[in-house]
Amino acid sequence: MDENVDLKIVVDGKEIVTKEFVQNIIGRAMVSSVCVLKGVKPNWEKIELTVTRAK
Repeated sequence: MDENVDLKIVVDGKEIVTKEFVQNIIGRAMVSSVCVLKGVKPNWEKIELTVTRAK
């Protein structure tokens, strides 16, 4: 994947501002991980992930 991605990081309700470089590094890593999963269409428009700390 060579294209840029838009990434929004929100931690406990507060949006974390990131530079384009960071957005692309994290975003591309996540996209690469998700796109190999069965059932993910190659022409996806939006991927949403929620991470919650395990108790």
